[in-house]
Amino acid sequence: MLHDILAARNLPNRPDAKSVKTTILITLLLTAVTAVFADDWPQWGGPRRDGVWREDGIVDVLTTGALSLRWRAPLGAGYSGPAVTGGRVFVMDRPQSAPLPLPPSADAKKKKQGPRASVGNERVVCLSDTTGEILWTCEYPTTYTIGYPSGPRVTPTVDGGRVFTLGAMGDLHCLEAETGRVLWRKNAMRDYGAKPPTWGWASNLLVDGQRLIGMIGGEGSAVVAFDTRDGRELWRALTARQIGYCPPMIFELCGRRQLVIWHGEALNGLEPETGRVLWSVPFDTKSGMAISVPAVKNDRIWVSCQMAGAMMVDLSGGLDNPRIVWQHSTGAKPEIPFATAGLNTVMSTLLWRDGYLYGVSLYGEFACLKADTGERVWTTLAPTSGGTEPRDRWSTAFLIPHQNRILIFNELGDLIAARLSSQGYEELSRVHLIDADMLPGAGPKTRRVVWSHPAFANRSVYARNDHELLCVSMRQ
Repeated sequence: MLHDILAARNLPNRPDAKSVKTTILITLLLTAVTAVFADDWPQWGGPRRDGVWREDGIVDVLTTGALSLRWRAPLGAGYSGPAVTGGRVFVMDRPQSAPLPLPPSADAKKKKQGPRASVGNERVVCLSDTTGEILWTCEYPTTYTIGYPSGPRVTPTVDGGRVFTLGAMGDLHCLEAETGRVLWRKNAMRDYGAKPPTWGWASNLLVDGQRLIGMIGGEGSAVVAFDTRDGRELWRALTARQIGYCPPMIFELCGRRQLVIWHGEALNGLEPETGRVLWSVPFDTKSGMAISVPAVKNDRIWVSCQMAGAMMVDLSGGLDNPRIVWQHSTGAKPEIPFATAGLNTVMSTLLWRDGYLYGVSLYGEFACLKADTGERVWTTLAPTSGGTEPRDRWSTAFLIPHQNRILIFNELGDLIAARLSSQGYEELSRVHLIDADMLPGAGPKTRRVVWSHPAFANRSVYARNDHELLCVSMRQ
């Protein structure tokens, strides 16, 4: 038909049929290449594990009219974010056949008893990226003895035709991506004598070549590297009373690739091939709340947590001489909004650009700090509570750089496009993406949140709550 249209036009120097066919073929090939190279999101943080969305052809203004629902699929509870790759979506949940147990009574808390046991299953779910249809599931029994027992926390990591998952009670699985068949499995408590973290295993897994690196726990095995092919242990390193919840990350520091491990007691740099410790800086996060991924620039590392505040470490003087540039505690009254010093992030992602640091403090104070000194420049509640009053403790928002703007997904289920600078917060547009229905486990009983990081792939956003997974097109 395209050939007929071209032939009908009375144009001078009309190309011959061979040229037309060549042009059509090139056009089709370019279209196919564009489709093939649409971005995937195969793990937490995206293809490069840095939380940046690099696709073009995305809508400029976020409105309900500009975005369109591609599909929605029922899902159980959990904090696990989706991974998207190869035309499939992978996520974890905890199907609910009975109400979750009530929190411990006041008497039980006085006796320092742990959370009541919650019996149920965890599940790995694979869906079609085209329709949202479930292609396969892998389900196994697990009893939760942790706080916030709604479901698994870790986003699947997909690599080399395999899916790697880590459940809230330390169940590590390697599955065949095509079928869901179990290739190998481990359990942190059984195989390493690890004690469950207060809020369960929540550190996203890292694949580095043929190494699968995860936060496991146990004596000398806070972090363990496994062979992706058969689960054989390659090395183990570090001991920590609380392994924390921060995923292992590889950064370029001092001219070499380093595995950065932030657990509840220290910030560490390791050799990824062997697990050999290169440097370590003590940093007691209190309650093991090492959660947010460190931000790295120019041989400096910035970390931030709820109870111990923020710290900037400089490695430019050599790995044997790490230097603390500045460190701010949370202030004398960290449980009071705006009574903190600097920034005390809970679960939110950190952003470092143009000499300034951005993140979300305990009560949702979206803050900007000077990178050199840690001095606070400004704060706002606009992207978190949307007003002038804080919503509640542990307020959370995820920051996703996209071209010349920052996308912010907050715990209310809103997706925001904004610009950030030392001059302040500029909101460009906002749309309500998904309903907040997760019970955070503390705070007002009426509070509902979304604490799951969305995925951005195929010019779409994938977001989940405790009962469904949505795929929404953001194509221009």
